[in-house]
Amino acid sequence: MSDPALGLLGFVVLFVLLILRVPVAPAMLVTGFCGGSLLIGWGPMLTKFYNDPYHLFSSYALSVIPFFLLMGVFAARGGLSADLFNLVNSWLGHRRGGVALASICACAGFGSICGSSLATATTIGRIAIPEMRRLNYGSALTGGTLAAGGTLGILIPPSVVLVVCAIITEQNLIKLFIAALGPALVAVLGYLGTIMIYVRLRPASAPTVQRSDRALRRRSLRSAWHIAFIFCLVLGGIYLGWFTPTEAAAIGAFCTAVLAYVLGRMRWSDLIAGIKETAVTSAAIYLILLGAQFFGAFLALSGLPTALSAWIAQSGLTPYLILILFLGIYILLGCLMESLSMLLITMPLFFPAIMGLDFGMPAEELALWFGILALVVVETGLITPPMGMNVLVINALIKDAPLADTFKGVSPFVVADLIRIGLLIAAPSITLFLVRLLW
Repeated sequence: MSDPALGLLGFVVLFVLLILRVPVAPAMLVTGFCGGSLLIGWGPMLTKFYNDPYHLFSSYALSVIPFFLLMGVFAARGGLSADLFNLVNSWLGHRRGGVALASICACAGFGSICGSSLATATTIGRIAIPEMRRLNYGSALTGGTLAAGGTLGILIPPSVVLVVCAIITEQNLIKLFIAALGPALVAVLGYLGTIMIYVRLRPASAPTVQRSDRALRRRSLRSAWHIAFIFCLVLGGIYLGWFTPTEAAAIGAFCTAVLAYVLGRMRWSDLIAGIKETAVTSAAIYLILLGAQFFGAFLALSGLPTALSAWIAQSGLTPYLILILFLGIYILLGCLMESLSMLLITMPLFFPAIMGLDFGMPAEELALWFGILALVVVETGLITPPMGMNVLVINALIKDAPLADTFKGVSPFVVADLIRIGLLIAAPSITLFLVRLLW
């Protein structure tokens, strides 16, 4: 068996292990270690297994992950998400579908200080679902809105998945954050437009309510100032060059904890619990990254990425057709896997192949554009059946709604995502405009 064929067999073995419900980290680690051992021998792979964990886990670049996670945990435990939802709901809630519109805006705002899709969906869902059910919103609209809104957490900076994407593609994290802003704005507008069309076609799914008075709106503005402060401090500090992303994440986590404590919403027990939760989540991510490092090394040793690039060059297919093929694979994988694992498994294979194609732009811009495109498609996978993670989480929160209703409610948002993907492919400037403007 040739080396590239062995690499392809490694993919098959990995997916079989995942289907058998083996956790992603050990599945990638075992496949990569055993495959690499067949190629270069057990001795070198054991040496790699001895050295790589220390170098990976002590990497300064990865230290940004627990800080961003900690900031999101403190924001959720400190009730900042409730303030954010109350703010947008007081201004939009009186419109038909207004609470759904407010939920999307709240997800976008909370995503800017959280960076996790599931955390965003869960946190805003716990606040918005009781309100939407009280007002007799349809279960399909309720579930679909919050499942789709949660996906904004991995696209709007700062995002843990964006951080990981920057690390594995060796791109500038700040530029990747900036490149994500345009597509994130398109996503928010697309979801808001989807809700407006939905409630116009099905007015019974979203009744109107009384407009909030001015006093309530002013109070909501005053109660949510701290969210704007943290957002401006973290992202403004990064973009203006005051802090590195790691420093900004640490400052953001500290300020979020202090604000939550001063406002009387977080006790010492919540602080300790938040740190423990962050430690567990960070450890899980680090282990997945270790597994991905071994699996990526195995693929590189097998020569499969080089063989794929050579096949693409000889296939006669256009670069855009290859790109669409890769993105289609992401959508299919998204039906079965969660976002971070999907990126870590496929990027070592897809990224070199895309970088070898001519899209008429510099290599750095191509890397940023493809990274954001892949992230957007992965984001869509979080709400596609049968394993859309956000849909399952939100459906569990609604409790009395059939899973089929939640998938039915999220389908218009999937259509909006597909339209957005088409726009980002047809107009790369949506992704690259701010990067070109600032650099």
